[in-house]
Amino acid sequence: MAQEERTTQSIFTDVEDRTSSEEINKWERTTRLWRETLREHWGLLTDELSVKLSMLVVALFVLVAIFAPWIATNPPLQRQYQTEDGILIAKWVEPSILGGNSEYILGTTAQGFDIFSQLVYGTRAALLVGLIAAVFTAGIGTMVGLVAGYYGGTVDDALMRIVDFLYGMPLLPTVIILVALLGPSLWNIILAVIILQWRATARVIRSQALSLRERPFVKAAQVAGASDWHIISRHLAPNVLPLSFLYGSFAIAWAILTEAGVSFIGLGDPNTVSWGTMLQASRAYSALQFGAWWWFVPPGVCIGLLVISGFLIGRGYEEITNPKLQ
Repeated sequence: MAQEERTTQSIFTDVEDRTSSEEINKWERTTRLWRETLREHWGLLTDELSVKLSMLVVALFVLVAIFAPWIATNPPLQRQYQTEDGILIAKWVEPSILGGNSEYILGTTAQGFDIFSQLVYGTRAALLVGLIAAVFTAGIGTMVGLVAGYYGGTVDDALMRIVDFLYGMPLLPTVIILVALLGPSLWNIILAVIILQWRATARVIRSQALSLRERPFVKAAQVAGASDWHIISRHLAPNVLPLSFLYGSFAIAWAILTEAGVSFIGLGDPNTVSWGTMLQASRAYSALQFGAWWWFVPPGVCIGLLVISGFLIGRGYEEITNPKLQ
């Protein structure tokens, strides 16, 4: 009797071991598939010279953001004072590049802030808004699109009605209203952008999923008894990955532009330096009328470079999704 119990126990143990081994093998195959897909897309993407240059620009901004404390000459929100008749007043100095004070590369603002230091630290805000918005925009949009396209029916109708409702809201005005209601904060700007931006990704991914679910390899997986999650993650998701990256790269550019626009009208985070808040401050103190171009031109150029780089990277992914554009 004891021998039979041991035999039965060993059978169950063998079954559990085989099941565990199969699960590990499935996970390894899925991971390998994703790794190969990403490697293939990277190879296609880096064939384009404009994409390489754009990635170089983005990498440069990332390095500036990481090493901002060592690059900046002063704390960005620390006023620079000078003494006149025994009274401390904020400095207004021209940049050293025009023969001004050698301590300040781009001079100081009317409030006495070091413009170069603010420009450097503004890189962090721009990348934070752009990258977080891109990840969540692509992630939420892809998941909603895959679920809606794969299941169809009531699930599809419910999710697409939400997308239709969001499409009725223009991006910048709606973000301005949400930030005004929630309060001026960088995180509230990011939240508002994410709420609205995933709609385009979801609609495009959904159309691709509707087509993919009718393909023979998906039907074969269903007949073989594969779970819905297995089919979505292994068969559908890798095939829509270029579109996800495409809309993610576009989301970086739109998020940076949106943050700059919201900050420019005075709804930016007062405790965080961004390129948008720099432009807003220069407008408030009439830098253009005084000819202080070193105050508003550098942040405008940085916004332009980062946004154009995002769109060019997106253009590269667009050629992967649509080879006719090559």
